[in-house]
Formats: sequence, C-alpha cells, structure tokens
Amino acid sequence: MERIHQHWDSIHYFQSAEYSQKFLKKCYEKIGFAQAETKSYDNCYSFMYYLEQGELYYKQAVQSPISLQPILLFYGYIHFIKAIVLTEDPLYPETTQVLAHGVTSRKRKKQHYHFLQDEVKVQKNGLFSHFSTLVFHVKHIIGEKLKMEDLLVQIPELEESFQVLLKRQTMLWFNDENELSIDEAVLDNFHMSQDLFIHYLNERLTGNFTWTKGNTLHIPDRMEQLPIRWHLSKNRLALPSNRNEANLIPEILIHYAILYNLSMIARYETEWWIELLKNRTNEDYPIIRSFLNVTTQKAPYLLLDILKQKM
Repeated sequence: MERIHQHWDSIHYFQSAEYSQKFLKKCYEKIGFAQAETKSYDNCYSFMYYLEQGELYYKQAVQSPISLQPILLFYGYIHFIKAIVLTEDPLYPETTQVLAHGVTSRKRKKQHYHFLQDEVKVQKNGLFSHFSTLVFHVKHIIGEKLKMEDLLVQIPELEESFQVLLKRQTMLWFNDENELSIDEAVLDNFHMSQDLFIHYLNERLTGNFTWTKGNTLHIPDRMEQLPIRWHLSKNRLALPSNRNEANLIPEILIHYAILYNLSMIARYETEWWIELLKNRTNEDYPIIRSFLNVTTQKAPYLLLDILKQKM
C-alpha cells in the first residue's frame, strides 16, 4: 500500500506549471521534437489538468456506489492516459480521430447475456490505439476482438476469484527469488514439451532473464514482462496458465478494455446492470466487483509509474 501512496503523491509534483513545463520539455527533447521549449509551455496546463481531473474521478469512485464506479473509473483512467500521451505526442490531439475511445462494444443480447463471454473490438483509430502505439509499440491488436474472460484471467490479483468461483487456476507463481521451475504441471497447462515451452518464452520475453538448472526461469526485476504478469500487493511475478489472445497485451491496456466495456454497460445497459447488482444470479457479479476493487488500486499505480519513470 505504501508504494501506491507514493505514486499518488508523485501527481502533486505536477501541480506546478514550472515543474510540468520543464518535465514536458525534457520528454520532448528525448523524442527529438524541434519545438520542445514552445510546446512544453503550450501543453503544461492541459497536462496538469488531465492529472488533476483523473485523480478527482478516482477519489470520487472510491466514495460512490458500485453502480457508478465503472463510469468514474473509466473517465479517471482516460484522463491519466491523455496526460501520458501528451508526454509522447506534443501535438496531441492533432486530429479528431484520436479523440474517440478506440474500442467498441457489441450490441448486447438481452437474454442469457454473460459478461465473461462479452467482447470489445479494438479500432484502428482512437485513444486506445494511439496510446498503445506510442507507449507499448503494439499494433498487432488493432482489429482484434478481445473477450472479457480472456482479459480478466491475465490479472494476477483475480486468481483467487477464478479459483473460488469457477475452480480455475489462472496463474503459475514465481517463488520469492523470482524463479519459476518449468515442471510437468506447467507443461501440461500449455500442452508443450519442455524444449518447445522454453523456446516459446525465449521468443517472447524482452527484458532481462536467465535459465538456471536448465529448466528454471529467473527474472531479476519484479515488473510485467509479457507474457509474465506482476501482482501489486504481493509484489510477485506470475505466468498466466492459459494461453489466449490476451497473453501479449500489456495489463494497462487490459484494464482500459474492461473498464470501457463496464462503463458502457453502466451507461447504456442500465436494466441489465442494475439487475446484476441486485439479483447476483451468477459469477459475473463477484468477478466484476473483484475487478473494480483491483483496478481502483492497480490501474493508477501502473499509469503513474509510466510518468514516474520519465521524471
């Protein structure tokens, strides 16, 4: 929890126009932007206000009933994202295309609708793709349909919810030394031989890692390194035990897609949403509730960490 508070504290450094201007100038110089000085002056108040509004939405969400939380959390989230985009794109918003959310949800079927089976589609234009291209350089997900269940099982903090409610193990945990032994249980999950699985990870891991004793993966840094995830409160690494479309999507984008969908439901599918909250007929309700608790803590941490790395 202390780490979370430190990140919230770092927002307040940016409530100085002088500091924010110097910070943006440094960011623009780093990307080789010719008018770093001028643009940092032009953008510093927008940058400050995005962060200020983002924080207000999150603070309001904590005090609000669950029926309103998705809307407040999503708007808080995109305000933080706009602040980050402004550090990478001095001309933002250059066109109206980048103002759209960048993901769409399908029209809901009234009968037998199940949130875990719902999907969002990633659009070519909009904030989602602009942010993901600038910060994560991921273009492979544009046009993809992302299923809520595939996204939710990628979040380590939700493992217990899936275990209790659906009897599913979603994570393979690294030990305290940041090691994961590739044993039979791991290989059975992925339906791969040991050699093939080691090759699978070697192709995907981008940061520092080593293999010890031949089949034990060691990662020195406790941070997300796809497909490996990171648990905020446990400060532990985990490998999702299910291979799906979301394995190589950064967790920040996962929270965006789920929050977008939940906020659309809360706004436009009011009857289904309120019935879910009142009747709680299946596991949708406890899983959504668990996700909202996790994202309220973890999403601002992940987003503000991007800014903190640039300070």
